[in-house]
Amino acid sequence: MTVKKLFSCLCPSLIPSRETTLFYLLGMLIALYMLAGAAIFSFLERPAELKAHQVWDRRLRKFSHEYNISCEDLKSLLRQYEEARTAGIRTERGRALWDIPGAFYFVGTVVSTIGFGVTAPSTTTGKVLLVFYGLLGCSATILFFNLFLERAITLLSLLIFWGHTKRFRQSEPEARADEGNGGERWKPSVYQVTLMLFITVLLVACGAASLYSAMEGWTYFESLYFCFVAFSTVGFGDFVSGQRKHHEDIQVYQVANCLLMLLGVCCTYSLFNAMSVIIKRGLDWILRALDSMYNNLRDCRLQFRLQFGPSETTISCDDDTTRGQQLQITPSPTHSIMWNSSVPSAIGKCLCGEAKVETVCHRNH
Repeated sequence: MTVKKLFSCLCPSLIPSRETTLFYLLGMLIALYMLAGAAIFSFLERPAELKAHQVWDRRLRKFSHEYNISCEDLKSLLRQYEEARTAGIRTERGRALWDIPGAFYFVGTVVSTIGFGVTAPSTTTGKVLLVFYGLLGCSATILFFNLFLERAITLLSLLIFWGHTKRFRQSEPEARADEGNGGERWKPSVYQVTLMLFITVLLVACGAASLYSAMEGWTYFESLYFCFVAFSTVGFGDFVSGQRKHHEDIQVYQVANCLLMLLGVCCTYSLFNAMSVIIKRGLDWILRALDSMYNNLRDCRLQFRLQFGPSETTISCDDDTTRGQQLQITPSPTHSIMWNSSVPSAIGKCLCGEAKVETVCHRNH
């Protein structure tokens, strides 16, 4: 074992920090979560996709045979129709897409990052403009979401604190002192705030689903599905509200649809932020558990060495600069490093206390 390799093992500057380890752990868990989701959805949806392809091929051949049209000409017509859908052409005439209300609905889906995909610019100028328009609009909307989150958490904290003091006002004398001090001794936990946000999102989604079920002709389950897809800004585009022709004459529904979208996205964004704090705490717990396992394993190895092996290891150095010197490494059970808690202040400075290195010079007489 060389001296260079020894110092690379002992120096904590080569070990990632705790935050970096947390980042790697989160990335690995997200990758595993995505792989598990891909496997589940592939198992559920792949048979339906294959069946749909088979049904479509049979219908295409049947239509081509009955009306004496070649399959290539029919496919060419269908490709042209797919291109026309971008401009708003539908088999059943819907509402206008690029009048002022339709364009306002489009820019709302852009700045909120929902992006249903039903409406998209077809001109080159519109596509170029959308890049800069979305860059500024999405940034401003995210700022608005953050400000909404601060006020929502403040309001929920006041409601939870009011309920806490009211519950314990008669039985707990400390509750009165807390109330007199403005609640400095007691604050709601992130779990309570997350629960309140979840209930709020659920109430908004259920209320919006009732409206969409009545106005769009969807089932209640389809309406709830649309609410989650829209409020979470996923925006698949399989269900889109307010696109029927008769919706142009219902101004109240158009306004209510925009307000529900805004409220739902803001509440869901706040819920996601609160849940991310809980996930980070879970990752911290995993790191603490790994750290505890690492320390226990290291203590067991150290006890085994102290009982069954020499307590001091001597390594000879053959380098010209250290010829005639020996490195003596004495294990120290008082400290262990699994990752750095901070960045070293000086490059090359070893902050490791895991082992004590003593240099003993031997002169040849």
